[in-house]
Amino acid sequence: MDWNRTKSIFIFVFLILNIFLYTLYVNRYNEAKDIEVPGEKTIEARLKDDNITYGSLPNNIESASYITAQVHKFTKAEFKDTNQQVTPTDDNTKARAIFMKPVKLRNMNDDASFTDFVLANVNEGASYALWKIDREERVAVFFQKTNNRMFYYNGSLKIKWNTNDEVIMYEQTMIDNIEEMEQQETVIPPLQIIQTLYAKGPLKPDSRITQMKLGYSTLVKLTRTQVLVPTWEVQVKLPDGGKEEYFVNAVEGKVIEIQEDKQESGEEDWGVE
Repeated sequence: MDWNRTKSIFIFVFLILNIFLYTLYVNRYNEAKDIEVPGEKTIEARLKDDNITYGSLPNNIESASYITAQVHKFTKAEFKDTNQQVTPTDDNTKARAIFMKPVKLRNMNDDASFTDFVLANVNEGASYALWKIDREERVAVFFQKTNNRMFYYNGSLKIKWNTNDEVIMYEQTMIDNIEEMEQQETVIPPLQIIQTLYAKGPLKPDSRITQMKLGYSTLVKLTRTQVLVPTWEVQVKLPDGGKEEYFVNAVEGKVIEIQEDKQESGEEDWGVE
C-alpha cells in the first residue's frame, strides 16, 4: 500500500471537513435563531393547517459521526457460485451477476424472502439491508449498513426477478474500510428536518410522513475514498397514495438531491427480459 499517498488523501479530506464544519456551524447558528419568530405560527401549527401529519418521531438520536470508506473493487474470485455468470464493470466497482438457472423466491408477499435470498446467494449479503421493493417493476433495492444505519446509494444491491417469481440477476456495489471519525456531530432533530422540507416545498398539503430514519450519504468523493455524512431519510405518503422519500443532511440541514443514483432500473436497463 502507498502509505504516503493514503496519508495525503486523508489530510486533504480532513482539510475539506474543517472548512465545511466551520461553514455549517455558522449556518446552524443562524438557522437556530430563526426557528421561531415572535408572532409567527409554530411549525406544528403550519403543518396542521396544511394537514401534513406524522406519527412518533425518533427522539433518542442526538449525535453521530462522519464516516470514511473506500469503494470496493470486485474480482471474479469473489464469486464462487457456478450458477452465476458475473461481469464486473470496466473499473471493477460494480458487478452484474446473471443466474444460469433462475432462483425461486420463497414467498413474493413476504419481504423476508428477499433478505433470505440475498443471504444465501450474494457475496457479503449479510452486510446489506432491504430498502425498497417495487413489485410492478420486479426490482428490490438493498443498501449496505453499519450499526443498522444504511449507506444511501453507497454499497447498493438490486435484484431482478421474472414473472415466475424467480430471481434472474442482480447488480452489486460495495464500500469497505469503513471507519467512524472520532468527533461526534450534533444531529438536527426530526421536527426541524420536517420544517426544512416544508419551507423548501417538497412536503405537500395532505401528505403524511410515515417514517424517519438516520443513515449516511456521500459528502465528499475522492476517487476511491469517500466521506459520508449522517443523513435523515424521510418517507412520505402523498395525497394520491403514491410514496416519495427525501434525504436531508442531518448535520447541516440541507436537502440532498440524489437524482442520478435514484433512477430505478427497468428491464431495458438490465439488458435481460
